[in-house]
Amino acid sequence: MLILAISFPGAGQESAATAETPNSSGSELRTMSFNIRYDNPGDSVNAWPYRIRRVAGIFRLFEPDVVGVQEALKSQINGLQAEIPEYDWYGVGRDDGEDGGEFCPVFYRRERLELLEKATFWLSETPDTPGSRGWDAVCNRVVSWGKFRDKATENEFYFFNTHFDHAGPKARLESAKLLRREIGKIAGRTPVILTGDLNCRDTSVVYRTLLENPGEESMPLLDAIARTLTPHHGPTGTFHGFTGVTEPGGRIDYIFVTPAWQVRQHAILADHWDGRYPSDHLPVLAVLRLE
Repeated sequence: MLILAISFPGAGQESAATAETPNSSGSELRTMSFNIRYDNPGDSVNAWPYRIRRVAGIFRLFEPDVVGVQEALKSQINGLQAEIPEYDWYGVGRDDGEDGGEFCPVFYRRERLELLEKATFWLSETPDTPGSRGWDAVCNRVVSWGKFRDKATENEFYFFNTHFDHAGPKARLESAKLLRREIGKIAGRTPVILTGDLNCRDTSVVYRTLLENPGEESMPLLDAIARTLTPHHGPTGTFHGFTGVTEPGGRIDYIFVTPAWQVRQHAILADHWDGRYPSDHLPVLAVLRLE
């Protein structure tokens, strides 16, 4: 285990955090779930123009190979990619299947990963209908997924990224059921990584539904924090509303894996620049290796 104290300049500031990270290994895959908070001018000093370099700083500091991002508007995606040009991305707007509304984009390091397939479905009774809204959801919600080839190992895997509704309890539960079914249909027994802001804790029926045994045709999902070979690093909550203070056990952002993945490390990252945070959610990092 290598302990790195890294300073990264962001908007003229320095990171205040110490990053604990494993030794670099070509067979390890660094994954992240990161709700970057939509571009809301009402956020004042925490509005996107003040945060974009901090978000890019998280990418540069931890060098994830693949990242599930939530709440990103197209303008944010374009701006972020300009800051981190070594990453490509895919995804569609949830409002129309094109550029409208928030995306659940997946950013990936092109020199490490090759994107073989990609698609998006909606968390609704009609998942193939762009812009559809399900059950009691306040917003339309999507899952963007891709099949990747790891150029370092030649392994193939699927990566799914989502953001469940914040208001509708039925929508969250039905979304978990639909997502579990779709992962089975799309990925079968190929290794899977799932990232997302589920807007619920790990004590909820929604969380338990995602982890239920799916049957013989697909693989179960496991919470990466429970699989880590080294102690979890960082807070145990993820939402902090730009205060830096999370509720113990208040985790709503997750990384899930199928059993083929060994979880080398799991962390919730509380990095900030002079007390200013990249987002109102803390990013989640997992370092994985296929067994």
